[in-house]
Amino acid sequence: MDARLTSACLLLCLAAPLLAAPFGDSEFAPQSHDNGPRLDPPKVQYLEVGVVITAEAGACRNILATLPVPFDCPEQQVRVAKEDVSPLVAELTYRSIGPTGRASDAGTARQMVLRIPHLPPGEECRAVVTFEIHRSTMQPPQDTSVYQLCEPRKLPKDVRPYLKGSPKIEVQDPKIKALARRLREEHQDEPAWDRVKAIYDWVRANVTYKEGPLRGAAAALEAKQGDCEELTSLFIALCRANEIPARSVWVPGHCYPEFYLVDSEGVGYWFPCQAAGTEAFGGIPEERPILQKGDNFRTPEKPRETQRYVSEYLTGTPAPGAGQPKVKFIRQLVARPAEG
Repeated sequence: MDARLTSACLLLCLAAPLLAAPFGDSEFAPQSHDNGPRLDPPKVQYLEVGVVITAEAGACRNILATLPVPFDCPEQQVRVAKEDVSPLVAELTYRSIGPTGRASDAGTARQMVLRIPHLPPGEECRAVVTFEIHRSTMQPPQDTSVYQLCEPRKLPKDVRPYLKGSPKIEVQDPKIKALARRLREEHQDEPAWDRVKAIYDWVRANVTYKEGPLRGAAAALEAKQGDCEELTSLFIALCRANEIPARSVWVPGHCYPEFYLVDSEGVGYWFPCQAAGTEAFGGIPEERPILQKGDNFRTPEKPRETQRYVSEYLTGTPAPGAGQPKVKFIRQLVARPAEG
């Protein structure tokens, strides 16, 4: 059997043509109601995403690479500004990934997909795309009294997965369930907005920020400490245990949660908050590009593996006697690309 070569980046929060139409997904059509978060004027940024593969140890064939890329959502609009793609790349496409991996899901992550049939020995193959991103910070709504919790059976199909457990978001953990029940009972007579805010306030008041490896919601509750991933995970777990949809938002070097409420007409909205860092609830001053929303993904290449974050991936078959190629993944903010 031929040796296989694989490569994947670390989780985002641990790491660090021309003029195509924006990426559009059904969940992220422009909001037509006035009850969602208020968007500030957008900041324009350019994010370079790609991979450089060098067959310095011998030829390689059937190379497949996938990379997470930014996508459209209410607070962010994206278009391709520049492509730098070698002729050896036979196919460059994009696909949406939803919370269960089904094609019917509203996409909350997007991947660039590259196929390279043959990379001769000593050759370099490059595929780097520059995305123009219009990213708005968000202000909380002015009137929070209109919001309600939505009964789980009435939730949109693409929102229901955000009531279930995810990697490191242990909704069924007994201590998480007990705390969620206590918070629910203490604040059951308060408006929906204030009930979510009570969960947010508890996490920030009782879990100390401390950098470290990913441990998850249950560990954060036990140790009463963690970094942005732990605080975000615990807030999400407590919300979900109280039948409030919530999910992670991933930006370069950081993640934060958002929660889902409906207004008096039954229209649903996602609201961000800052679990770790300066307090922000219902809006957020974050302006870094959004790469993914969610924390429970499956991809076509790994259909049985539940992924907290969809990272870079590469696979291929080296020629007999050849070693693995040199692989460099690229994701960095850059200056505006030159015209033409």
